[in-house]
Amino acid sequence: MKQSAKKVAFLLAEGYEDSEMRNPYDAMVENGSDAVIIGLKGGEELKGKQGTISYTTHLAASEANAADYEAVVIPGGSSPEKLRGDRAVQEFVKQANSRGIPIAAICHGPQVLASAGLLQGKTLTGYSGIQAEIEQAGGTFVDKEVVVDGNLITSRGPQDEPAFIQETINKIGVTAY
Repeated sequence: MKQSAKKVAFLLAEGYEDSEMRNPYDAMVENGSDAVIIGLKGGEELKGKQGTISYTTHLAASEANAADYEAVVIPGGSSPEKLRGDRAVQEFVKQANSRGIPIAAICHGPQVLASAGLLQGKTLTGYSGIQAEIEQAGGTFVDKEVVVDGNLITSRGPQDEPAFIQETINKIGVTAY
C-alpha cells in the first residue's frame, strides 16, 4: 500500500532567487512530496530573478488552507518582499505556525515571518541585510548555515541550500533524499 504524498507549500512571487526555489522544490518532488506553489494569484507565471526558471502558481494564498500541508518553504530573492504585505500570505503562515507545521525560510524568506509576527523569542538566520529587521521583530539573528528553532528552519542563502534542504526533509520525515 503506497503512502500518500506529503504536500509541501512553496510561497512564491516574482523575483525569487532561482536556486532557492528550484533546488528545494526538486528535492521535495524527488522525495515523493506533492509540491504546491502558492502565490498572490492562482495561475500566474513567475520568473526567477536570474531568469533561469519560471513556475506557475497553483493557487492564491487566499484559497490555501495551511492545514492541508506538511511543510511551507519560502524562497528568498525579492519574492518575500512582495509576499509579506499580503494579508492572506500572513494568515497562511500564522495558521501553519500555530499548527506546528515546519516553515523553512531562506535568504530574505524570514521577512514573511517577521511581517506575520512570528519571530518573537525565536533564533534564526537569513540574508545578513535583514538582521536588523529580524531583531526588530523580536528574533535573535545568528550567522549560521542553518538554524532550527521549533518548527522554523532558516538559512542565509544559496550557499546553504544543501543543509537547508536536509533540515527541511528531516522535519517532515522524508527519508529518500
